Amino acid sequence: MLTHLGIIADGNRRWAKSKGLPSIEGHKKGLDVIETLVGAADEAGVKYITFYVFSTENWGRSSDEVSYIMKLAETRLPKYAEKLAKKHARMLILGSKNRVSKSLEKAIEKAEEITRACTGATVCFCFNYGGEQEIADAANLALENNQKITPETIRAHLYHPEIPDVDMVVRTSGEERISGFMLWRSSYAEFMFIKKYFPEMSAEDMADIIKEYDSRSRRFGK
Repeated sequence: MLTHLGIIADGNRRWAKSKGLPSIEGHKKGLDVIETLVGAADEAGVKYITFYVFSTENWGRSSDEVSYIMKLAETRLPKYAEKLAKKHARMLILGSKNRVSKSLEKAIEKAEEITRACTGATVCFCFNYGGEQEIADAANLALENNQKITPETIRAHLYHPEIPDVDMVVRTSGEERISGFMLWRSSYAEFMFIKKYFPEMSAEDMADIIKEYDSRSRRFGK
């Protein structure tokens, strides 16, 4: 049973370019697709779904694009959290607060608070996230708590440590790399690479992902 699905949401800008649209339109369309995929995953019984939407490396993009993404997150995250709460789903955001504005930080806190009491599926966003940074932050927290660095103490101090390991990682747009996505939690994940740009994804694609996962045999080295 697929419990935690990770999606590296790649190709928004290339999709927009292929349509003769500005890159920001790709990001807007990507948010609509997230809602579609979350609905399909929830219906299929997937308990956790995580989207990689903005990496620590993405700050290197144009200032106009970065500013737009920040404003989009600030306005849309709380609104989407309200939608999720009506379906008893929870929202969690994983990432560093470094370089994030105070207003966006408050929007993230508000979004998580709106869904805090929800006990259904969990929708996670890796935002201003780096896999190596998460592990470094976890190690530093363990040291601050006077704990020896072990796999157990690292895991206990990851961003939202209650989130389980990823069962399957899907990357869209035809790229075949994970770009630092949930490095700790993906150590035994299955991988699937899809040629479609993320804004082209549909509920039918979610059904195909689950079918593919069900066809895999996971042995965990045994």
